[in-house]
Amino acid sequence: MSDVKVTWTGGVEHWTHKKTPEGDIKLFLWEKKASPKVPHAGTVFFVHGSSMASQPTFDLHVPGRPHSSAMDWFAEHGFDTWTMDNEGYGRSDKHRNINFDISNGADDLAAGTEYAMKVSGAKSLLMYGISSGALKAGLFTERHPERIAKVALDAFVWTGEGSHTLEQRKKKLPEFLAKTKLPLLDPKKLTVPTIILRGEYDGIAGMDDLIDYFKLLPNMNKQFSVMRGISHASFQQKNYMMVYQILHSFFTMPEPSYKG
Repeated sequence: MSDVKVTWTGGVEHWTHKKTPEGDIKLFLWEKKASPKVPHAGTVFFVHGSSMASQPTFDLHVPGRPHSSAMDWFAEHGFDTWTMDNEGYGRSDKHRNINFDISNGADDLAAGTEYAMKVSGAKSLLMYGISSGALKAGLFTERHPERIAKVALDAFVWTGEGSHTLEQRKKKLPEFLAKTKLPLLDPKKLTVPTIILRGEYDGIAGMDDLIDYFKLLPNMNKQFSVMRGISHASFQQKNYMMVYQILHSFFTMPEPSYKG
């Protein structure tokens, strides 16, 4: 069997780095520009989870499955789109003998967003994170709220309460909790407009856990959306177009006004 090489087209590859005690870490970014045929709507930065790197998650092309590339769909709707490989994933460096955890991923986002904003000229970003990518996006936004206009957290876990999948993992892997150290996010520190997305059949993201997190978010420009017919990896589900529409609506919703 011959090796199949995937060629990613229609975008621009970028490289930046972050400083660590062991030296600079190279980080890969992928950009797709907004269509000039529609009004510019903003700049979206997509954050991948632990199962796949950035391009297979957000710039996938599947014959017979239109708009499998979320980056293409949002670009067609007027958004500049960016994503990046966290350290330990895809084309970014993998040589350090460490656990590429959520905090380390948030450090990657600090370097990646700084670069993307400098190159694109964007004054702020719209951020979407999926699964552990939602944890990275949330923690990064807690640290750098000035860079994020709105954040979307999809299929994420706060305390882990009510998560059937995490309960099974704890039985099989006693060291699991020691590595994960939930909760990692403090909702009171997430001050930007936020949407929480949860698939109807998600066995990892417990409903009550997410509602409790949602209640504590201080910015009243917030939404909670349950997506029917979707489990954990929403962009890879058959109802993925519904997710795009929910995100588009949230990202383009006018800012609330308090003036008479």
